[in-house]
Amino acid sequence: MAALSTRSDTARAARMDYVADHLLLHAGLLTRLLIKESASEMTRTEAGVLFTLSRGPRRITELAELEGLAQPTVTQLVRRLEQQGWVGRDRLPDDGRVVLLSLTRAGETALDEFRAKVSAALRADMDGMSDRQLAALETATEALGTLVDVLQQAPRPAHAR
Repeated sequence: MAALSTRSDTARAARMDYVADHLLLHAGLLTRLLIKESASEMTRTEAGVLFTLSRGPRRITELAELEGLAQPTVTQLVRRLEQQGWVGRDRLPDDGRVVLLSLTRAGETALDEFRAKVSAALRADMDGMSDRQLAALETATEALGTLVDVLQQAPRPAHAR
């Protein structure tokens, strides 16, 4: 029985290694290709920032950490997004030193349009897939959602980020 368990543990570890090695690569490539195909004028980084702000106001340091970008990079990006009217700044009523970034109505509209363009491109690409392939993508999407939930809830040491 122990040998069976060891083989199954080894097979499971091999599957997890495969997913870990390929998931990020494929997800990043899929995102880049869909944005290019959708002819969106918004960059992936801009969309990421707008998506994060659509979940609620954030401090610039918090936004930089969530997006995995250096604070000076986010500062420049936010300036550009402000000029486009997509992001606004507000001071905390309790502490006027703290600035919160938030999505404006124009930013919500731009993000909705971006999502619609990218979703339309993805739907067009999936149109030629078999029902079995679509079912596999549906299952994978649910599994990715679970993985995202785990990653968002798990306390992570600073060196693991």
